[in-house]
Amino acid sequence: MTYQDLTLERDGQIAIMTLRRPEKLNALGAVIHDEIEAACAEVGSDDEVRALIITGEGRGFSAGADLTSGRADDPEAVPSQDQRLNEYGWVGRQAMAVYGLEKPTIAAVNGVAVGAGMSLALACDLRVGSAQSRFKTVFIERNLSPDSGMSYFLPRIVGYSKAVDLIFTSRAIMGEEAHELGLLNRFVEHDQLLEESLRLANEIAVWPPLAMRAAKRTVQRNLQADDLSEALRNETSGLRFSGLARNDAKESRLSFLEKRPPNFTGT
Repeated sequence: MTYQDLTLERDGQIAIMTLRRPEKLNALGAVIHDEIEAACAEVGSDDEVRALIITGEGRGFSAGADLTSGRADDPEAVPSQDQRLNEYGWVGRQAMAVYGLEKPTIAAVNGVAVGAGMSLALACDLRVGSAQSRFKTVFIERNLSPDSGMSYFLPRIVGYSKAVDLIFTSRAIMGEEAHELGLLNRFVEHDQLLEESLRLANEIAVWPPLAMRAAKRTVQRNLQADDLSEALRNETSGLRFSGLARNDAKESRLSFLEKRPPNFTGT
């Protein structure tokens, strides 16, 4: 598929989504948010892709909602019937598309990640950043409460008190502090950001893809589990799902016995 405001490329088993509105610090307008959804769907349906990296072109990861033009919730825009019936709005659909992708996702935070752009990074499973990474919740400055999933993701990543500190003050968090807070999983030299993100993605991609998807699904479901009993049922469901890859189960055993690197195929 051809995209206008982003590119979706392959590096082996890794897909790389690059937001490409550098003149606006990759702000999220009407076109790009639809393309993020479409690109996530494309990655999800391609069995050859085992992980997705999301990054931005230029100085920004994403400056959040484009306040100057082309927002999907522009009152002068004519929404489709599907958009009218969708209860999440464009920012909600973005969060669902990224978080709901049953493959590991990594945000390579190459610059500013503000508002809905910060939420986009938070929706990913892992985040890699550098001294040039900068996070800002910004919603309170716009007379808004958090959206695009931030109120869900942020407390689960850094804890309630740290989350509301960032939301209530809207202060900027630079890369090193972001790493200390847990917003970034890896803190690297800026010129090695994509290389290290690919290294991390490839560390993940070597493992059985069906089991990886089952693991992600199980952990996400158990964030909402009411008790241990429900959590254990979710784990049992994940084990059954991953067990469908019978060849990978055999390969796991043989590679261990033969003391060689495994070659998992997802079958």
